[in-house]
Amino acid sequence: MSFTSRIKNELVESELSKLEQLSELSGLLKNSIDSSSKLNITTENAAIARLIFNRLKNNYDALIRVSVKKGYNYNKNYIYGLEVYKNVDNIIKDLSLDSIVPNSYLIDDEDTKRAYVRGIFLACGSVNDPKTSQYHMEFSFDNEEYANFINDILDGYNLNSKILKRDSRYIVYIKESEKITDFLRIIKATNALLYYENIRIYRNRNNKINRINNCEQANVDKIIQSAKNQVDDINYIIKKDAYELLDEKVKEAADYRLKYPEESLNELSCIMTMETGTSITKSGLHHRFNKIKLLAQRLKSKDK
Repeated sequence: MSFTSRIKNELVESELSKLEQLSELSGLLKNSIDSSSKLNITTENAAIARLIFNRLKNNYDALIRVSVKKGYNYNKNYIYGLEVYKNVDNIIKDLSLDSIVPNSYLIDDEDTKRAYVRGIFLACGSVNDPKTSQYHMEFSFDNEEYANFINDILDGYNLNSKILKRDSRYIVYIKESEKITDFLRIIKATNALLYYENIRIYRNRNNKINRINNCEQANVDKIIQSAKNQVDDINYIIKKDAYELLDEKVKEAADYRLKYPEESLNELSCIMTMETGTSITKSGLHHRFNKIKLLAQRLKSKDK
């Protein structure tokens, strides 16, 4: 079962007030009016089909013909159809299914607005499982004006939603993981929210550890390369019989570098301090190796 299906199955079990039920139903059935102004609803989710059937039956005494058929997509899921026959005009008017903006009583407070958005998600929303490579949530609409209306509602919750056109559809989407968890909190998908947060925190922690490891590895590589360059410079100076041009302190640093060719400057300064009994700092050691580098460069320049 997909993560989206798990969320929707959780939502249909929510306990709602009578008005919240109507608000949710309004969002859920928004795209269900066919060209002859009839209500024809299709869904691949059996729980959603039962929810719609019971809501219409209990609130509007609707007559509904139910059909089930095998789908033609690669999953070959069952498709549940509900065709409403009785009180259709009353349902359409009461739930504002024939207008862009629903009646004010359907979204005039926080509870009904959240229920309306929950219905929209049940109808056409989807969320990537947070275990996948990217965070993504979207709604798909066939009407640009209505897509803008839903986007404005989501903006009211500071979800940073955006709209794009994909073929003939208008997609309202959210990409930020924190905003997706905020949305799950808004629609009261508690179990999905906890799952999403746990996976998100785990992924963020692993990403942080990987960044630290990559940074540490880069530092190790830099230290090794720096030490190798110093060894190469010293060997070049020796090869050119110019070693005696270095003063005693610089020659001491060179001798220790050849003795400890892979140590960092900090580690080498500690070793020299312990073995010679004379304090030498990392910066002091760096200054000595700069002199070695300059001499090697001058020698190489003469060779050219």
